[in-house]
Amino acid sequence: MISAAELYPMVDRRDVAAVGAKFAEDATMVFGNGDPMHGRAAIEAGNAAFFTTIAGLSHRIRREWTVEDTTIAVTDVTYTRLDGKRVTLPAVSIWRAGADGLIADFRVYADLAPVFAG
Repeated sequence: MISAAELYPMVDRRDVAAVGAKFAEDATMVFGNGDPMHGRAAIEAGNAAFFTTIAGLSHRIRREWTVEDTTIAVTDVTYTRLDGKRVTLPAVSIWRAGADGLIADFRVYADLAPVFAG
């Protein structure tokens, strides 16, 4: 099972392929109130599209718990906007691993409105 300390550096590098490799082929990912992304290819495409809307991001892990096959990570995420301004927001991610250790279900709870506000 992947930990937050393993996953978030890949996300912060915006390495879509490395992040995607941690997901099962039939995984589901939901970001906030967005539509679910089903399957590794859709998750990679969704993340790649999101990464075009920001100049960068960086996660600071505040807390992490793993219970059986489920991990909960509380983070502060600093987003660098395309205009260079930085916005730090709280987020909670919850993921469940399948028997193979790959992520089967991933949920992100964060309000990104301040990242895109004028």
